[in-house]
Amino acid sequence: MSQITLYLDDATQALVEQAAQANGVSKSRWVADIIRKYAAQEWPQDCLDSAGRFPDFPLHEESTVAQPADSPRLGF
Repeated sequence: MSQITLYLDDATQALVEQAAQANGVSKSRWVADIIRKYAAQEWPQDCLDSAGRFPDFPLHEESTVAQPADSPRLGF
């Protein structure tokens, strides 16, 4: 297992200590959990579970509602 050194100001250190204690874990475990949560490059499972659950949700290509015309563009 690797180690990392973090330099935190006093206020941030206090937040980490409070959060770890409130969650009943060590500071190292709390920081590791936060890194896993926010650095993951995948969709959350709740989001994946909702895929396809809205059968009446229209896709843009399937929309029958007329869209307004684009505004004229200015050339450069």
